[in-house]
Amino acid sequence: MKNPFHLAFPIKDIEETKKFYKNILGCKIGRESDAWVDFNFFGHQVSAHLKPKELSNTKKNQVDGKSVPVRHFGVVLGWKEWHSLSEKLQKLKIKFIINPYIRFKGEVGEQATMFFLDPSGNALEFKSFKDPKQLFSA
Repeated sequence: MKNPFHLAFPIKDIEETKKFYKNILGCKIGRESDAWVDFNFFGHQVSAHLKPKELSNTKKNQVDGKSVPVRHFGVVLGWKEWHSLSEKLQKLKIKFIINPYIRFKGEVGEQATMFFLDPSGNALEFKSFKDPKQLFSA
């Protein structure tokens, strides 16, 4: 990966967060302290910081008739990888805030997407494009 991004976000419990990101999403744990932990988030560095007071109800926007949390992050996966993760999360009975579905089916930008929360209530979106070249297509 040429330019991995770095993202820091608040959490309420380090051990609970480590279990979720490692066991559910398959992220490797990097450096850590009693106040933060780094994860290899699909080749990117994300840092979970123990700051429960920073967690609050996220505002939402309507997209395709669904309430999408404005503050969210995730990764764009390959089509098969997205479907595998979607099936895994459903088998683990992860509660989705937006169930896995296909947007723009048969159109430019056809994509699979799903939203769920981590244990601290941070919204995650995982998506995939049927044609990866259409990631930025209008």
